[in-house]
Amino acid sequence: MALAIGLSAPTVGLAADLQDIHLDIVPRTAEEAKRISKATQGPDTFDAPQAFEHLSAGAATVRVTPDAEAFSQPSKTISFDGELNFKVGNGLFRKIWVSSPSSTKASDGLGPLYNARSCQRCHIKDGRGHPPTGPEDTSISMFLRISIPDQDAAISEIAGYLGTSPDPNYGGQLQDFALPGHNAEYSLEIAYERRPVELADGTVVMLQAPTYSATNLGYGPLHPEAMISPRVAPQMIGLGMLEAIPAADILALADPDDIDGDGISGRPNVVWSKEFDRAMLGRFGLKAGLPTLREQSANAFAGDIGISNPLFTAPWGDCTSAQTKCRTAPHGAGDVRGDEIDDVALDLVTFYSRNLGVPARRDVGDATVLKGKQVFYESGCTACHQPNYVTHRLSNQPEQSFQLIWPYTDLLLHDMGPDLADDRPEHVATGQEWRTPPLWGIGLTQQVSGHTRFLHDGRARSLLEAVLWHGGEAQDARDTVVALPTDERNALILFLESL
Repeated sequence: MALAIGLSAPTVGLAADLQDIHLDIVPRTAEEAKRISKATQGPDTFDAPQAFEHLSAGAATVRVTPDAEAFSQPSKTISFDGELNFKVGNGLFRKIWVSSPSSTKASDGLGPLYNARSCQRCHIKDGRGHPPTGPEDTSISMFLRISIPDQDAAISEIAGYLGTSPDPNYGGQLQDFALPGHNAEYSLEIAYERRPVELADGTVVMLQAPTYSATNLGYGPLHPEAMISPRVAPQMIGLGMLEAIPAADILALADPDDIDGDGISGRPNVVWSKEFDRAMLGRFGLKAGLPTLREQSANAFAGDIGISNPLFTAPWGDCTSAQTKCRTAPHGAGDVRGDEIDDVALDLVTFYSRNLGVPARRDVGDATVLKGKQVFYESGCTACHQPNYVTHRLSNQPEQSFQLIWPYTDLLLHDMGPDLADDRPEHVATGQEWRTPPLWGIGLTQQVSGHTRFLHDGRARSLLEAVLWHGGEAQDARDTVVALPTDERNALILFLESL
């Protein structure tokens, strides 16, 4: 098992090295394990919904509101006291940060270089970001990660770790905003090439293949080996449930050598946790590059907004040593908070992110939706989009404790082929691998976010386009969808829209 999950020989195995040490777990009993095995079995028939299938997040599932707030509700299982913490965390998530020095000491520390002034500016309505739609639109919910190859940066405790370092001039991501007196790092430009795909029924779908350019560079040229990766902000719902899935259940789905011969060789991203100073299973981010929600939140504060925090303490955020003006600018660290956002505030934002509720399924018993579900299963989509799990029983997180959930993801890395490749490794993930994204809530994207842009860079303008971009391990499933009769393809899309 140690070789299958990418750990080096000196480690002592899965139980010691990739256990969920950040969670306060009550072990499952043998009887509970039997119940879980039965509850997570595949459907016996496609003539009716499975038990509790409409409750995407179990008892924590929230009702579907008819407005853009559908992703902004607290989990149904949250307590009265927890709801207060949720609202305070929401306030911090929406807070507009300002530059230092400022009379609003609790809100200063922005930048000097940044991608957004608040978390909510990227995760608008807690939903999905999008690429700029034209010259008048900003890239506020999209940015470019950047790194260079660096074998010396490999982590010896993790076998197969692909060492990278920040660009010496620009750091780990490119920031397109700056405080007065500072240069923004770049402007994002995207050019699209049209690619027609003809389906079996004669329908022609026109895909858009993007090419990304970093223009108006403010701090000299990019490193000649710079690797850039476009990212749009993902939706925020259900993150606490994903964190509560047992690591062992995720790792049980991994098949890096494709031993079962199905063409799917998902594998975990094994990352080094800054919070726990050890190897952990990556779960969050488009390549599963972060292990916990708290570390994910802290990383975003530092990289996206330039806010120091207990895990990423540099008050200048992502500024490099070459950006001396940025490093010597006034900042908000060192006052009563210590960092620009302290432990208490970071925990509140993490609590908010952990408890954003997942809306209930719609039309789960509709005959066409059930037909689409059958197509989804028979096309091989569930090989990566694992339908359901039961979360850990948790003594300190009752909101996520012991719930049957339906996120439709294995949280593993998959080679998606050269068309979707960013050619930028991240920890163990190669430049062609991406984490399987959860599908719950995907049918509410238009309602919440006002668009239907999908995939890691938002290139797909519809769910069908997103399927047609699949390659690599998903090539066979994609080709099956291309060959579907019109009615079955429409049913498949209707099923996805019901999630």
